[in-house]
Parts: sequence; structure tokens; C-alpha cells
Amino acid sequence: MYDTQYHMTRTIKGLLIGASLSAVLAGCGAPGGGSTSGTLQVIAGENFWGSIAAQLGGSHVSVTSIVSNPSTDPHDYESSAVDARAFAAADYVVLNGAGYDDWGQKLLSANPSPSRKVLTVADLLNKKAGDNPHFWYNPDWVDRVADRITADYQALDAADADYFRRQRDAFRTALKPYHDAIANIRSNFSGMPVGSTESIFVYLAQALGVKLISPPEFMQAISEGNDPPAQTVAEFQNQISNHRIKALVYNAQTSTPITENLKQLAVKNGIPVVGISETVDPPTASFQAWQTGQLDSLQAALSRQ
Repeated sequence: MYDTQYHMTRTIKGLLIGASLSAVLAGCGAPGGGSTSGTLQVIAGENFWGSIAAQLGGSHVSVTSIVSNPSTDPHDYESSAVDARAFAAADYVVLNGAGYDDWGQKLLSANPSPSRKVLTVADLLNKKAGDNPHFWYNPDWVDRVADRITADYQALDAADADYFRRQRDAFRTALKPYHDAIANIRSNFSGMPVGSTESIFVYLAQALGVKLISPPEFMQAISEGNDPPAQTVAEFQNQISNHRIKALVYNAQTSTPITENLKQLAVKNGIPVVGISETVDPPTASFQAWQTGQLDSLQAALSRQ
């Protein structure tokens, strides 16, 4: 599942790029007990959770995001000996779950530690393998994950509980433009029909109040790297040709002949296309800057209609 073939218009070297400017490589401290400086060693499976974890932890954490290269599919990522050492030294691990990063669960099992705390986002949200795993595109769930990470930091480092509370308050403020952008689209474009080539947009579409009318079977198949049923392709093409959608959202990190055809058809029919990505792009951006930029692009597209 989620074994789509990614492509990029530029080359980004290295898989272990930090989730934010403050996130650095973990694995240099004592296994299971943090570094000698007292900094919590944190591993995030992907850089969208890594950026959040870094901002919530501030100077009291050192965060490594394993998958931060936008051309890497988290589901198909092949872990390395470096990753294993990082997991072995981690005080805290954040994984997405729901089949999205099973390699991370395997590393945890291979490197057990009684003192390590683990957050699997799917478990927090009562989701399972087979469910849409793009949880970071639901703003309410982002806040819920942030609350849990803060609580876990406070449990791991009780002496600095007030510091982590202040970091949570600061992150809440930092997310305001992101939440404002969502509210603005919902206020101005609620009910507007849009299309999406993949299920990556489903949760965000719900938050925005737009009407996602693309065939669900099509979106699911493309997300899983499969050929969609022929009738769903025809239905999608008909929606575009008859201007039944006002914008087409696509995964900027995925390209197939079918999705490229739909994008070209949309352009031909004067329907704006908007790309969103699976991981933070560029990898050094914050979660909120990345998301707000994508939302601004979507709003600009919807405003053209």
C-alpha cells in the first residue's frame, strides 16, 4: 500500500535531513536515556511530525526525521543501520502508523527499551491499517497530536514541564495563520466542488468545507499505486470536461500517465491545478509554513472561479 512512484523536479540529497532548522541528528546520546546534556532524543518517522515535535520541544529536544526527502515513500522506505542506532538511542519516537511506516515499528521491536516512550498517531486517533493514513492533513488531529507530544515530553522530563507548556502555547500561536487560512477558505468557498487525484486531500477537503466529488475508488487506487477502474477514469474526465469541478488538487510528488492526463485536461478546460505534497517541502520549512503556503495556493485557485 502507498507504493506510488515519486518524482521530483529537483534533487534533494540525503534521507536524514532535519525536520526543521532546529532538528539535528539523534543517536549520539546514551541509549534509552537521552544525551549527557539532558536533551531528549526524539525520532519522528516523517518530517511533518518531526517539525511539530521539534517546535514543541525547543532547546530541550533533539529531533531526527527519518523520512524527509520528498522523493521517498515512507511506506516503502528501507531502514538503515544509522536508523537502527538512532531508534536504539531514542527517548521518544513518533510514528504515523496505519501501515504508513511499518518499517519504524520493526525498528522499535528490534531495539526495545523500557524507558522509551512511543506515540503512534494512528493509535491515538483509533485508526488502523487500511484507513486513510494522511492524518496530518486534518487540522483538529494536528492539534490533538501536539497536545499528546507535549504531555509526553512533560512525562519524560517533569522538571521542565512548564517549559514544554510554554512551547505548546507558542506553537498554538504559530499555527494561527494556518488555522486562519483554513477558516478563510471555509468561509468563502464552502460547498465549492473540487477534484483530487489522491486520497491525500480527503481530510483537508472536509476541514475546508469544499465538496470533493472525485470518484473515491479512483483516489484510493492512485494513492496505493494501482490502476483505477476504467469507469472511474471516465467519470473523472467527464467531471473536468464538463467543468463540474472548480479546481484540481494533485500530489506533487506523484506522477502517473493517468494523473498527468487529468492535469492536462484541467488546464485545457481552464480549471486551475494545485499541487500538495506528502512530506514537508522544502524539508527545512516548518509544518505550518508548508501547509499555509499550500492553502494560499488553493485559495488563489478557487478565487479564479
